[in-house]
Amino acid sequence: MNRKVTVIGSGNVGATAARSIADKELADVVVLDILEGVPQGKGLDILEACPVEGSDARVLGTNDYADTAGSDVVVITAGLARKPGMSRDDLLRKNYEITRGVTEQVMEHSPDCVIIPVTNPLDAMAQVVYRVSGLPRERVIGMAGVLDSSRMRTFIAEALDVSVENTHAFVLGGHGDTMVPLPRYSTVAGIPITELLDAAAVEAIVQRTAQGGAEIVKLLGTGSAYYAPGSSVVEMVEAILKDKKKILPCSVFLQGEYGIRDLFVGVPVKLGARGVEQVVEITLAPDEAAALRKSADAVRELVTTIGV
Repeated sequence: MNRKVTVIGSGNVGATAARSIADKELADVVVLDILEGVPQGKGLDILEACPVEGSDARVLGTNDYADTAGSDVVVITAGLARKPGMSRDDLLRKNYEITRGVTEQVMEHSPDCVIIPVTNPLDAMAQVVYRVSGLPRERVIGMAGVLDSSRMRTFIAEALDVSVENTHAFVLGGHGDTMVPLPRYSTVAGIPITELLDAAAVEAIVQRTAQGGAEIVKLLGTGSAYYAPGSSVVEMVEAILKDKKKILPCSVFLQGEYGIRDLFVGVPVKLGARGVEQVVEITLAPDEAAALRKSADAVRELVTTIGV
């Protein structure tokens, strides 16, 4: 039996992720949206690309949650996207209602799945999914740190004129302006970037990483990033379906790790077939720990507002 991944939301992020999952032949893909015809059209378009890509994945677009039954992984991208001048926090209440309704439907049809929330504000929406679904914390994993780290890796590679394959970046905290890029743990071929760049260059990378999403929103004028978010989703899906035991930064429900409890915050985790198989704790310097607490406080403010 083929594995099955459902993507809720057929917008740019959802469609980009769905196509990559199908192209890589990771699983059969269901694309669901409330808009009639849109998921069906995009699903058929992706399916018709599969022969060119050499993929025998089956792709279905639908408006019916019954078609998602038995999914191994469900990716939730449904929600409003940011517009210029809009912060992630502005999206909170509307996307809370959307995420709650989607999660209820997902659990009715795929109670054994792993859920990857992508909708912003990410950490708060992951907490909504966790509370509404009743799933163990290992099976609700927010996509944020993979994207933030990819952006940081891009900027490191540009600054040093090296291959992105040589770069590793470490970003903790909430997915927003208070995220915590860690230059001390970010490396090129194992060498910390703090040994390769001066302090001003490192700080510029840190700041651009934290503003990475806003920079793209401003450039686009309408809409927000989707290629890098879509690829980041797929890296997580692949790690789960292939049981890769891959260490990736993800938003997970902490229970005392890093001194944080009962809150979704981005930290490095081991991803495998069971979802989160280990939360990886590292030693933080006092200023790094303080920045992480500040980021967690910003997330807690959001979840308190919506009562989750």
